[in-house]
Amino acid sequence: MTVVREPLWDDAPRTKMQGVVRHLASFVSTLGFAAHLLTESVAFFPSVLCRRQSRAELVNQLYITGIRTLPVVTVVSLFTGMILALQVGLELRRFNQEIYLGAAVMISLIREMGPFSCGMCLAACVGSSIAAELGTMKVNDEVAALEIMSISPVRFLASPRILALVLMAPLLGFFCCVVGTMGGGIVGVTQLGVYFEQYMASALSVAETKDLFVGLLKSLMFGVIIGTVAVEEGFSTALGATGVGRSTQRSVIVSFLLILMFGYMITRVCYQ
Repeated sequence: MTVVREPLWDDAPRTKMQGVVRHLASFVSTLGFAAHLLTESVAFFPSVLCRRQSRAELVNQLYITGIRTLPVVTVVSLFTGMILALQVGLELRRFNQEIYLGAAVMISLIREMGPFSCGMCLAACVGSSIAAELGTMKVNDEVAALEIMSISPVRFLASPRILALVLMAPLLGFFCCVVGTMGGGIVGVTQLGVYFEQYMASALSVAETKDLFVGLLKSLMFGVIIGTVAVEEGFSTALGATGVGRSTQRSVIVSFLLILMFGYMITRVCYQ
């Protein structure tokens, strides 16, 4: 049996300085390409909403982004809330302050852990799928075929996917907070001796409108990041099946890193 291997890129830098310059140029080029993709995709949002075929594709992407990820998002957010409640509750028990369990869980979820859990799930489930799908289309010359037919790949492929993530990420982030709070309440009632009414009263007493808006803003930003990174990696795919695997891997890794960095920066700006 013969195994056909992908050709390797053999244009290695001859000096360390050449390698540094090449990596820097590649980074700047990738950043510019991603910014251009995002800008052009946003410009096509009205077209996606007005055209019947584009609306059908948008509905399909909303289903993929929102409905099909619900089982994973539910499990992750439920156990996130349960872990938070257990760890915080064990410490509060040392000071006989279990009544503040709901407040601690709610603040952690609505400000940080809810949007963070939502972003991680979307990056792993949806972002990787987009990168793999578009990468496969790129190496199979389907993207080139669209350009030959004078159909914009950004409008036809990228814009509906990014718009679906932008619309669904805040909803899923809020859903994560609700499910996580319920999970914390389950732990509080069953393992820490906290009445559910007391838990919810404490949680709602600290939930402010600003915290909700910050959490939704984070989820919105995470949706933009995941969609932009996934589309950029998909359209930049080369070297056949090997390149598809690398693009999918890079999409998840870069999305995770940007989610962490932007989450910190938004918190720093809003709560300084």
